[in-house]
Amino acid sequence: MEYFAANPKVSVEIEEYAHDLSFFSFVSLQGTLEEVQDPARKKKVRQQFVDIIANKKLSPHVLTALGHSHDDRPGVIVREERSPAWKLVGVKDIVALKNG
Repeated sequence: MEYFAANPKVSVEIEEYAHDLSFFSFVSLQGTLEEVQDPARKKKVRQQFVDIIANKKLSPHVLTALGHSHDDRPGVIVREERSPAWKLVGVKDIVALKNG
């Protein structure tokens, strides 16, 4: 967290690809990370993570990236604040690549 506070400029990459790379698309967004301070907004962001985990049937091991045990239920993300919520602001550049 100290690193982001010292230098909040980031590049966020969103990707989708087939295992054999017969299909791929990438989008890179360059901007600045900003911590979400509003309690209601943080709760909404955390609930969106829970929804993504459920809807995409992600492994419970994804919880470890947010400071929780893989043995926890996803709802723990909303109940406990073990990690900050961030948003990408001031997007300066968007680069996209897609095959076919």
